[in-house]
Amino acid sequence: MGAFAQPTEKLKYNLKYSFIKGGEAVILVNDTSFAGKPATHYFLRGQTVGLPEAIYKIDDVYETFLNPRNGRPYMHIRNIKERKYRYYNETYFYTDNDSIFSQRSGGRTVPHNMLDILSVFSFLRQHDLLESLKVGDEFTLPVYHADKYFMMTTVFLGTETIDSKLGEKECYVISPRIDEGKLLKSSDGLRFYITKDEDKLPLILELDLNVGAVRAELVSYEKKKPTNL
Repeated sequence: MGAFAQPTEKLKYNLKYSFIKGGEAVILVNDTSFAGKPATHYFLRGQTVGLPEAIYKIDDVYETFLNPRNGRPYMHIRNIKERKYRYYNETYFYTDNDSIFSQRSGGRTVPHNMLDILSVFSFLRQHDLLESLKVGDEFTLPVYHADKYFMMTTVFLGTETIDSKLGEKECYVISPRIDEGKLLKSSDGLRFYITKDEDKLPLILELDLNVGAVRAELVSYEKKKPTNL
């Protein structure tokens, strides 16, 4: 974590299950380099706290090194620790020939302009996609996650003003369509609230589960002047 001695951005989240605080998450963003090329490093860590920590003990880390010019990933790390379960994988993205290499499953061809779960966040911040949408409009992005890729279709639900820890924020509301199953109550049971300002912060994440609701809310945000590489 030496790369994050002075992150350019630091976002802290509280995770709640119904009304019970069950976890915390942090996103760190920093300018760095990857294979001798300028890069942006996104680091996401989510952990259980309190009683859920004693029962479930979750400590999950996701990292992405991406091209700061176009937001496409160079490399993605998924490091999962959930009770006794362990999962670690590194995946390398080769955008010049639309392929990836996974340490777990090897190389394969993927759709053009493939993103991973963290570079989707960067993509939406860099592009003016949300500003141009009307209620009910959809957009589709190729996304790699958990050593699989899929076409993620997202519906624009409109805008909403949220009273948050950071003050009153007008937000874009989007809903990625995820197949309902054992966890999600419905295919539109996942919603993101992204601030309608230059930072485009993921302010709130809501999941409607079969067994209740989960909410991740941004409680603090720090931003420093980026370092010129």
